[in-house]
Amino acid sequence: MRRSRFSRLPVSNGSLWRLFLIPALYLVLCIAGAQAQNPVGISREFETEKIQISADNLITTHAMHIAEFSGNVRATMGTTVIVADRLKIFYAAKPENTGKSAPIKESIKKITADGNVKINFDDKVAVANHAEYITEGATLVLSGADSKITSGSDSISGAKITYHKTDGRIRVEGDKNKRVEAVFFQGKKL
Repeated sequence: MRRSRFSRLPVSNGSLWRLFLIPALYLVLCIAGAQAQNPVGISREFETEKIQISADNLITTHAMHIAEFSGNVRATMGTTVIVADRLKIFYAAKPENTGKSAPIKESIKKITADGNVKINFDDKVAVANHAEYITEGATLVLSGADSKITSGSDSISGAKITYHKTDGRIRVEGDKNKRVEAVFFQGKKL
């Protein structure tokens, strides 16, 4: 057996291709492709926008439906840009009822980002130690001592910020170390 330059584990001919590249390519193709139908509660933006992600490393766990990017991660989808140390995409495999063999279509359930997270979306900038975007309900949850959303010169900060993208509701929570803070200028809206 030869050793792959990509790992310290011995691999047989072609096994590296099957173990890492095929699931990674499959994931990228499934994420980038638009679905014909919108699963209940899944945000429409994931159907119409491709996601482009660059990072130093990618690890896919196809059996668990997770893709983890690490090192200088930058994800772009339309006008939304996420920069972080690590980004995980959790996707669900759903069988299609289109004949004898039921091909599997993938859809994103959740995206998490950790470490120096900065998200530019709409006219806002969000920063946090940890961010989680749940596609069902289009909800962004920021957490960590320095969580903050800024829109122009207005800002809100707290230990946990929950932003509901569909209706614009925002809930900001403090904790024993961080109280909620808000700065608003008259005539402006966050």
